[in-house]
Amino acid sequence: RFDDWAWTPLWRLQLTPEEQEWGHWLLVRREVEDPKEVEDPKEVAYYVVFAPREGTTLETLVRVAGSRWRIESCLEAAKGECGLDEYEVRKWGAWHRHITLSLLAHAVLAVLQAREKGATLSAPATRFP
Repeated sequence: RFDDWAWTPLWRLQLTPEEQEWGHWLLVRREVEDPKEVEDPKEVAYYVVFAPREGTTLETLVRVAGSRWRIESCLEAAKGECGLDEYEVRKWGAWHRHITLSLLAHAVLAVLQAREKGATLSAPATRFP
């Protein structure tokens, strides 16, 4: 994906020193891929960001916001391949077990697929507070 990104700080009353360590930004994304493929080139997506003031860069925010598509595709694959959405439970414990086992099965399949293709897996470098 190729997108234009912009960000601007948002004002919020922050009285305590702990609150002042965190910032609020408006992150805006616009697709700039092939104009023939984009439905509406003026369409933009907005994100309200809450992150530490120190060390937060536009690059970091774009990387975190961009990981959304990877997560969505993984959840869709888990629904289709591992029955993530095939539960009929009435209690929290049963739901939790089902979701955990479905996601574990999907993780095992992803590792096996990566090994089959000869890819190496690595943990993401992003660290969240």
